[in-house]
Amino acid sequence: MQLHILGICGTLMGSIALLAKELGHTVTGSDENVYPPMSDQLSGAGINISSPYSADNIPDDVDLVMIGNANLPRGNPAVEYVLEKNIPYTSGAEWLGRYLLHDKWVIVVAGTHGKTTTTSMTAWILEYAGLKPGFLVGGVPANFGYSARLGETDFFVIEADEYDTSYFDRRSKFLHYHPRTAIFNNLEYDHADIFPDLAAIQNQFHLLVRTIPGEGLIIHPSNDNNVAEVLLKGCWSKTLSFGPDISSKLSGTAISEDHSHFSVSLNGPDQNKIVGEINWPMTGLHNMNNALAAIAAARHVGISPAIACEALSKFTGVKRRMEVIYESAEMTVYDDFAHHPTAIETTLEGLRKQVGKDAILAIVEPGSHTMKLGIHADTLADSVWHADEVIWFKPANIKWDIDKIVDASSNGPKMSVINSHDVLLDEIIARAKSKEIRHVVIMSNSGFGGLHRRLVETLESSH
Repeated sequence: MQLHILGICGTLMGSIALLAKELGHTVTGSDENVYPPMSDQLSGAGINISSPYSADNIPDDVDLVMIGNANLPRGNPAVEYVLEKNIPYTSGAEWLGRYLLHDKWVIVVAGTHGKTTTTSMTAWILEYAGLKPGFLVGGVPANFGYSARLGETDFFVIEADEYDTSYFDRRSKFLHYHPRTAIFNNLEYDHADIFPDLAAIQNQFHLLVRTIPGEGLIIHPSNDNNVAEVLLKGCWSKTLSFGPDISSKLSGTAISEDHSHFSVSLNGPDQNKIVGEINWPMTGLHNMNNALAAIAAARHVGISPAIACEALSKFTGVKRRMEVIYESAEMTVYDDFAHHPTAIETTLEGLRKQVGKDAILAIVEPGSHTMKLGIHADTLADSVWHADEVIWFKPANIKWDIDKIVDASSNGPKMSVINSHDVLLDEIIARAKSKEIRHVVIMSNSGFGGLHRRLVETLESSH
């Protein structure tokens, strides 16, 4: 089958392209936002990408067009061509559910934070245990080196996004996946461009609950009231709680302050048993919780927590999730896919506990739809207090006055606002030359104007 994917460089659609190619389909695609790591993966797979969106870039012999949900509304020239010529079309999530996942044991990972990392952990545990799962991750797990594969067994692990499916299907993507095992990592208000409030997101999560069979399993944090409210609406499946306290069925106890070393216990009326330890390069309480959720999912498919702990001790992370992109005796630079104040805070907290009193510079681009709209304007400043200095990058289309963060900040880290990638690069290099900053964390969910690459090239040449 000849497939053409509109929005092929998105994390979901790019991964679908890889899976479709592996299934033997001929795959092409169009996009207007092409940047690594997805562009590199697609190129390596021999998938041709065209730009911009236009009728000319859709093959004449196309059998099916998959339409993504990023910048692909009515009025888009490629979308209008598909409708005018009556070309069969579908969304990426619907294609997955109908043609790939319908006969699989599907493990979904949902929630506001940690989906990519937890999906990668779960897939790696299954791989380590010899189950050779299929998976689709919204990033590139370092243990695999690619974001998606079909696998060799009936198990399929998928990052399950609550964002809507397409311009013609406003349901959350995860409603197409029909899981047997579901992780609800956490739940906060996000995606303000499509959800009016938290309750609207909770309604979508409860629709997902309604699709899980009675012998299925919902894995949830023991201390997240927003997730608890979803389950109180009605739950017909088994549940398992996780968290840092022994009231959870699966709990973790920190051995090192930064949570890079912790023990895992199975708790219950008749047992409080340590089943393993994890010692890994990850840091932060949030990553310990991600690990507990992944261990619980693996347990549901038959893998012991002890084996899961062995696997996670060999887990090496995900690209763009606190990925070290430059390191010298004087400075370490990290790339982190930040999209929400809670994620920013927990990431910087984990780094602070790891590096002690070393000076940290955080570069933050409020690039998600929700942050651009100013929904989290009142909490962003508090999310960075573990840093010593913060440079806020001001996107061109931001809807609120980001300079007010600096004006209102009297305590905490030194803050400034910059609206030029060139000026920002010069400022970071100046900090590097002064040798006052030991750790630079670039927190952005976009290509950031190629800043990461330019910074590394400049540091390497000057070093």
